[in-house]
Amino acid sequence: MPRRLQNDRADTLVVLDFETTGLSPAQGDRAIEVGAVVLEHGQIKARFQSLMNPGFPVDRFIESYTGITNEMLQLAPPCAEVIDEFGEFLGDHNLVAHNASFDRRFLDSEFARVNRNVRGDFACSMLVARRVFEDAPDHKLGTLVVHEDIPNDGTFHRALADCEMTARLWVKILERIMETYSMSTPSFTLMQKIARMPRASVPAYLAGRASDEGVLTAHGG
Repeated sequence: MPRRLQNDRADTLVVLDFETTGLSPAQGDRAIEVGAVVLEHGQIKARFQSLMNPGFPVDRFIESYTGITNEMLQLAPPCAEVIDEFGEFLGDHNLVAHNASFDRRFLDSEFARVNRNVRGDFACSMLVARRVFEDAPDHKLGTLVVHEDIPNDGTFHRALADCEMTARLWVKILERIMETYSMSTPSFTLMQKIARMPRASVPAYLAGRASDEGVLTAHGG
């Protein structure tokens, strides 16, 4: 069972994003940029961003996709230096990413290289969005930003810009749940649970949780 941290608020955590040389650290791919924001009660309170030199050149597709060039990476600090500093930034916070399995693989891989461990749990904003914004055309970050009219400067596939948009999306998800089901702020544990549930089961489950919450409130619990 994963270690549960003292803070289980879904609106107080770190949202992160990696840009990478490819899709799989198991195939030798590395992170080339990391961005993160600290959310406290739904407000962005701190930011982290750095390029990371993986020690080898990236291909032209990655340069075109991210806008991160080999010249930029040659001037960047090495991955080990950045990821060690990033670990201090993360602390004990729980973590959110859009398509979290991807970012978690790279965080675990880069942490392993500097003998660090992830201390928080992960939740996936994409999986939760599939269950909350079922009317969206798809659940890519860019699509959801447009669908939910989330403020942005048009920058995508750069780590800090993407995680700031993901943070705003995450807050929108929480607001939608609270408004639809007349709930107080959901817990992080609850968000992880609905991310794993069949979509059709989520409305009844959340309605039941809201009803239980109302009963507790009425009885002073």
